[in-house]
Amino acid sequence: MKRKAFFLSLFVAVAATMTAQVKDGGISQDMLRDIQKQGGGSANKAVFNALASNSIDNLAKNFDAQGFDTYFSHETTKQNFHNQKSSGRCWMFSGFNMLRSKFAKKHNDSINVEFSHDYLFFYDQLEKSNLMLQGAIETAKKPLDNPDVQFFFHHPIGDGGTFCGVADLADKYGLVPMSAQPETFSAENTSKMRSLISSKLREFGLELRDMVNGGKKAAAIKTRKTEMLGEIYKMLALTLGEPVKEFKYAFKNKKGQTVTETKTYTPQSFYKEVVGGPINGTFIMVMNDPRHEYYKTYEVDLDRHVYDGHNWKYLNLPMEEIEKLAIASIKDNTKLYSSYDVGKQSDRQKGYGDVNLYDYGTLFNTTFKMDKAQRIATFDSGSTHAMTLTAVDLDANGNPKKWKVENSWGPNSGQGGCMIMSAQWFREYMFRLVVDNKYVPENIMKMYQQKPTMLTHDDPLFSEDN
Repeated sequence: MKRKAFFLSLFVAVAATMTAQVKDGGISQDMLRDIQKQGGGSANKAVFNALASNSIDNLAKNFDAQGFDTYFSHETTKQNFHNQKSSGRCWMFSGFNMLRSKFAKKHNDSINVEFSHDYLFFYDQLEKSNLMLQGAIETAKKPLDNPDVQFFFHHPIGDGGTFCGVADLADKYGLVPMSAQPETFSAENTSKMRSLISSKLREFGLELRDMVNGGKKAAAIKTRKTEMLGEIYKMLALTLGEPVKEFKYAFKNKKGQTVTETKTYTPQSFYKEVVGGPINGTFIMVMNDPRHEYYKTYEVDLDRHVYDGHNWKYLNLPMEEIEKLAIASIKDNTKLYSSYDVGKQSDRQKGYGDVNLYDYGTLFNTTFKMDKAQRIATFDSGSTHAMTLTAVDLDANGNPKKWKVENSWGPNSGQGGCMIMSAQWFREYMFRLVVDNKYVPENIMKMYQQKPTMLTHDDPLFSEDN
């Protein structure tokens, strides 16, 4: 009896201790029992058995939403597909798709051109390194745990971006053909290179902070920053190859046949020949963000690739206005840079997106009720991947039924390198669109030219396309 009494008192003491340890707002034993009653039970056993051996997506696929056709009433001229592989350079691939499509259109598709991603990526990484180091200098008087300081040190460098990066970098450094500077392993697999350069930039950033706070003169700090960038340049040159400065090139058609004489180019002269002039000023970026007032212009602070370049500035529009711009462009055989949340309701293997593609609610006996604005505000959804908008299928009234994009996951992904999306999916998960000025009505252009409202770098839509 004494033994039973001892264990009984011990159990009561332990239970009392557990209860005492639970603060108001924590999970108490009584609350846990209520949770288990609601969320457990034998009714879930069959679903658990299925999920234990299968992927959630395979079990949640909605059979009724699996069929789709591949006809499009309006489609831009097809071009070959590239593969960004294990890198976050989709913004550059989509931007280059636009540029080479415009070049081909200018020459009635009789001449083809392929741009080197490796070349411009080198300068993207160098410029972002400078952006970080200069940020460390300019915020040096603030404590290390200040949000602005942490912005630079948390992610010193990345390979994601937006179309603004293509415009600023190409305008500044020119372009070269893919044959003049092909991809390297680190260009296609960026994680280790990015990690090592990030560590070096953090080290350099701390040193620059010490110099500022130690009273060093601006000239000395600038000289030391230049030396630091020399170290970063060396790391980039060893992984990506030093950027080509001059090369010989002859243009070819889509069959690979040479159609022009061989000439000697610099990156700047090649850029002038294939693009014609500065990209900046020739386009506007529009956005669908239902959290903010429509028909207003916004700018995201520090969202740029180049220190002396352009922040991401956009006009916030309802989806029906964005669709009009996209349709006008596609009808004139002009592709568009666009970005999406490809992680929602899309089948990467089939290359298809629809809001009813997966029925997660029925599988888990719950509902997912947030709208687009709520998903953005809570970081549940946002722009994650850039693709090139190329086609639209319109009904008899001119309304879109579905859209198609060229992806940068290679020709064997999805629908022959493309992704098809229903009109409903497009409205829910499309975010950014870059539109040539010639397709922008005068009233929309005037709205874009408003003084923008500045958003901070911690805004939920401050994210790069990867």
